[in-house]
Amino acid sequence: MSATPTGEGHTREAIVQLLLEQGPVTATAIGERLGLSPAGVRRHLDALIDSGEARATRSAPWQQKGRGRPAKQYQLTAAGRGRLGHAYDDLAGAAMRQLREIGGQAAITEFARKRVSTIVAGIDRLAQHTPETTSAKAREIAEAFSDAGFAASTRKVGAGVQICQHHCPVSHVAEEFPELCAAELEAFRELLGTHVQRLATIANGDCACTTHVPLVVPATTEDPTPDEIESDAAAQPATASRNNSGRSAE
Repeated sequence: MSATPTGEGHTREAIVQLLLEQGPVTATAIGERLGLSPAGVRRHLDALIDSGEARATRSAPWQQKGRGRPAKQYQLTAAGRGRLGHAYDDLAGAAMRQLREIGGQAAITEFARKRVSTIVAGIDRLAQHTPETTSAKAREIAEAFSDAGFAASTRKVGAGVQICQHHCPVSHVAEEFPELCAAELEAFRELLGTHVQRLATIANGDCACTTHVPLVVPATTEDPTPDEIESDAAAQPATASRNNSGRSAE
């Protein structure tokens, strides 16, 4: 007979799913979301930590509400995400290696691009950049990736918005083939029409794939580059000297 009752098992799975979709998250937030007592939540979290499936960190200062010691936040480890399944990883990896052997690196890159284009099919390129439209487009992209099994969401951070993929169904394959991650970033840039920055990836051992999208887009006019500005500034004293020399001659 299982040591964990059926009800307990369902509760733990619910906590694991919440850690996947919302982590890092506090025990209090988990309890409020699932209607559980703090003691009950911590019992499950302690069990997940003991099994290596979760870990606890302290909240950053800017996340702290009120005084006192920063609250603990919990998130899944790679082992914890692994319990959600990485079906056919070995087969997928073997297929990718065979594709590279037959078609070379270009075949891998093209495959990665087509895979992402399937995920974001139907999403139009952002037509006009404002904080509101950029945020909305980022949410649209996140929803498409959630539908594809990435448990994606967005959050406002400073002067930007972050697309967070809390799960990656191909993370084990992406460790060997970073082209899969690169194609996602390329698609984000194309759809949003701005420079976006990948801050973290599950394939590199982070708790989520995080991409930063600026909400304020630099002007697209032909502004001088820093090198051009420096060059112009250096040339001005010589120009002024010639002008003064000309006036003296007059």
